[in-house]
Amino acid sequence: MSEGQLVQRRKKTEEPVAEKPEEASGDSAHSSDQEDNDKGTRLTLMEQILLLGLKDREGYTSFWNDCISSGLRGCVLVELVLRGRIQLEGGGMRRKNLLNRKVTVKSSEPTGDVILDEALRHMKETNPPETVTSWIEYLSGETWNPLKLRYQLRNVRERLAKNLVEKGVLTTDKQNFLLFEITTHPLSDGNQKTKLIKEVQESVLGKWTNDVHRMDKKMLSLIVLAHASDVLENAFAPLSDQDYEVAMKRLSANKSLSHNACTCNL
Repeated sequence: MSEGQLVQRRKKTEEPVAEKPEEASGDSAHSSDQEDNDKGTRLTLMEQILLLGLKDREGYTSFWNDCISSGLRGCVLVELVLRGRIQLEGGGMRRKNLLNRKVTVKSSEPTGDVILDEALRHMKETNPPETVTSWIEYLSGETWNPLKLRYQLRNVRERLAKNLVEKGVLTTDKQNFLLFEITTHPLSDGNQKTKLIKEVQESVLGKWTNDVHRMDKKMLSLIVLAHASDVLENAFAPLSDQDYEVAMKRLSANKSLSHNACTCNL
């Protein structure tokens, strides 16, 4: 899916069983995430995107989603920015395209997250610095340069799913597909996903602002990354047709959302 392209609403043949939504608390979606007393339930951007993409009962992402892999690598970059570990070079007088700007390391101090620290080590060891696009390709393993394949982050979805299992959000199961048995991670704590979906919906409905600079950085990043990962539709699916239309019109009207969001963060 290209940036800025919004899809029409997809009608689902069956509705997933959802837990009763929790009451929203705090002044913003970000504060409810950051000020949660139970630190074990705080989710990274990577975990939030995976959770939005997972089928609740089946415990795996759609086979037809070919965007979530690169989307999760984009989450890695944004998460490192939000934690003050990396930054982008200046745009200069020519206002160089965001994706063509190079990533530089601000701090090599470990974050405590295995996936983030692995990516950070790769970036620290790379000289000269590489661009945003290049790093997404390298971390995804989608590069034609055999010398860059060592930068690939392997089994990211499985590692993130295990993190969510440890946090009590998912569980582990086995399913047979023809001759193969695969590990799946069905939803265990429906409240966590319901809360996440409610926060995303509120950010484009009740708490919407046309000025992206006034939006919470993490929530803004989540919306952009969910769109890039082709899972934003999953968050909007429970909306009424009227609210869905409002949400999509607001995102469509702000076609510079992705660029402005990344500019704010990076």
